[in-house]
Amino acid sequence: MSAQNNLKIVTLLATLASAAVSANDENKFSQLLDEHWKVANQEQIFFRKDPDAFRMNGKLPDMSEQGRKRRENYNQELLSRLADIDVNQLSPEQQVTYRLFKYERETEAKSYQHLDHYYPMNYYAGFHSYFAGAPANMSFLTKTDYQNYLISLKDFPRYNQEHIEVLQEAIAKGHVHYCETFKNYDKSISKHIVDNAKDSVFYGPIANFPANLKAQDKQYFDQQTQKLITDTIVPEYKKFYQFFTQQYMTNCRTKVGISELAKGKEYYQYLIEFYTTTDMTADEIHQLGLDEVKRIKGEMQAIIKQVGFKGSFKEFIEYLRTDEKFYTDTEQDLLEKASFITRKMAAQLPKWFSVLPRQTFDIKPAPNGGAYYVASDGSGTTSGTYFIDTQDLKSQPLYTLEALTFHEAEPGHHFQSAIAQEVDMAEFRKTLYHAAYGEGWGLYSERLGKEMGFYQDPISDFGRLTYEAWRACRLVVDTGMHAKGWSRQQAIDYLAENTALSMADVIGQIDRYISWPAQALSYKIGEIKIRQLRATAEKRLGEKFNIRKFHDHMLKNGSLPMALLEELTLDWIETQQ
Repeated sequence: MSAQNNLKIVTLLATLASAAVSANDENKFSQLLDEHWKVANQEQIFFRKDPDAFRMNGKLPDMSEQGRKRRENYNQELLSRLADIDVNQLSPEQQVTYRLFKYERETEAKSYQHLDHYYPMNYYAGFHSYFAGAPANMSFLTKTDYQNYLISLKDFPRYNQEHIEVLQEAIAKGHVHYCETFKNYDKSISKHIVDNAKDSVFYGPIANFPANLKAQDKQYFDQQTQKLITDTIVPEYKKFYQFFTQQYMTNCRTKVGISELAKGKEYYQYLIEFYTTTDMTADEIHQLGLDEVKRIKGEMQAIIKQVGFKGSFKEFIEYLRTDEKFYTDTEQDLLEKASFITRKMAAQLPKWFSVLPRQTFDIKPAPNGGAYYVASDGSGTTSGTYFIDTQDLKSQPLYTLEALTFHEAEPGHHFQSAIAQEVDMAEFRKTLYHAAYGEGWGLYSERLGKEMGFYQDPISDFGRLTYEAWRACRLVVDTGMHAKGWSRQQAIDYLAENTALSMADVIGQIDRYISWPAQALSYKIGEIKIRQLRATAEKRLGEKFNIRKFHDHMLKNGSLPMALLEELTLDWIETQQ
C-alpha cells in the first residue's frame, strides 16, 4: 500500500474518531439538558424565570431548607458533568446553549451562597400574592386541570409554613424589610381573608367551568373548592397575617440600604451582577445614571419650550400631575385606550420585524396594582397578558400610556416572550428571563415607538421621556440608597424632581427599590447595551443594515446575558457583511 493511501486511511480514521467524539459530546449534552428540564419541572422552580408567571401544578414547590439543599447539590452535579463535555465538539448552536446553560448554573450556584431566600416578598408581590394570582394565569380545560388545582390548594398549608419558617430565620439574621416601605403590606394578605368562599380569587376557576365538564364533576369541584377555601386557604392566610403583623413587622428594619445589614455589601454586588448580567460597580452605575438624567432632562426641556409653557420644569410637572385632562376616571376607558394603542402598533410591526409571534395577548386590570406582562405558559392554551393598574387611576396618566403599552405588550415583553417560546431551542431557554435583556428590550421598545411614528402629541412624547428619565433615575436612587447611604426621602425627592410620575407612583417606586435591590438597574443598562449594539451594526453595515433583520436577531435567541448578546451580535454583523 502506498504512503499516500496510508495517509488517506489515517486521515479518514481521525475524521471518524473526531465525529464520534463530537456525536458523543452532543448526546451527553442533550441528555443533560433533558434531565435538567425534567428535574426543574418536578421541582417547579425554574432558575431566573419571571416570578409573575408562577402557576400551580398539583403539589407545590418544596421551599424548605432541605429542598434548597437538594437543588443546590443537583446544580453542583450539573456543573461537574458540564466540565466533562468538550464545548468545541458541539455544533455552533449547541455551543451557545452550552455557554448559556453553564452561565446559569454558575449564577445559580452563587445564589445559594447569598441571602435570596430571606426575601420571598417585595413591595409589589410575595409568595402569597403569586399563589393567589396563579389561577388567573392558568387554563382550566379538563377534569385533570381541576384535580391538580385541588391538590395545590390542599398543599398550601405546607407551602405557607415553609415560607414562614424561612422568614423566622430571616428575622433572627436581621434580614427583614424596611419598616416604612412595608407598613401597609399586610393588606396584600388580608384581602384574601374572606367570609364567603365565592368572593375569593381562588373560586375564579369554578365560576368559569368549561362547557364539556360533566354536571357531577362541576358539582364536585365546586363543593371541594369552596370547602378548601373556607377550611384551608382562608385559615392559612389568617395564620400568615398573624405572623406578619405580630412577628415580622415588629422586627422590621430601620435602615434603608441593604448594604447596611450583615453581609449586605456583598449581597448588593451579587444582586447587581444578577440583574444587570454585568460586573459594573455601584459607583459606575450611579454616575451613569447622573449622566443619563442630565441628557434626558435636556430633551424634556425642549418639549416644554415646544408646547409654549411659560413656567419652570417643576411647574410643568405639577401641571401634568394635577390637570384632570391627563387622566381617565373609569377602568373601562383606560383599558380601551390601551387596546387602541396596541391595535395601531400592530399595523406598523411588519415594517420593523420580519418575524411576528403567533401567540396573542389579553389586556386586564392588574389584581394587585401596577402594570406588567405575564407570558403564556407555552402550552398553546393560554395567551400572554398585559396587566394595567386600574385600581388607582391617578397613578396611570394618559400621557405615559403609549410608552407603557409598547414596553409591556408589543413590541416589548410580548414579542420577546412569545417569539422565544416559538423558536426551536432548548426548553430552559424558552422561559429564561434576564432582567437586563428583558427590561432593556422593553425600554428600547418605548424609544422605537418614536421611530415608528407614535407620540405625535408632544405631551405623550414627554411621557415617553419621563419614563426614560425614570429608568435613569433608578440608577441613581437605587445605588444611592443601597450603597451610598441615601435616605428614603432623599430618593423620593430626586425621583419627583426629575420625572413627571405622579407622587403616588414616585413613593411606590422608591419603596419598590428599597424592597427589591438592584432589579430596577436592569432597565437602563440593558437598553443602553441594545442601542450600542444597534449603533455598531448601523456603522459597520452602512447601506446593508436592515432594521427588520437586526430586530429579528435580537429576539431569536431568547433571553441572554449582556456579554453573550454582544458577542453574538458582533458575529451576526460579520455574517451580514
